[in-house]
Amino acid sequence: MSGRQGGKAKPLKAPKKDKKEPDEEDVAFQQRKKQEEAALKAARDKAAKGGAPVGGGIKKSGKK
Repeated sequence: MSGRQGGKAKPLKAPKKDKKEPDEEDVAFQQRKKQEEAALKAARDKAAKGGAPVGGGIKKSGKK
């Protein structure tokens, strides 16, 4: 009988990936991504600060 016949098999370890130097395209992409995220956050904060307009809501008809 073998020792590890039943149960979950132990997964093999993946080899470590070499860290490569980011090239100009990667740097530009990361910078553009940060700018878009900052703009989105600013727009979200501006929208949250506005709130509901005064006097809005459900309008009632004149009929009873």
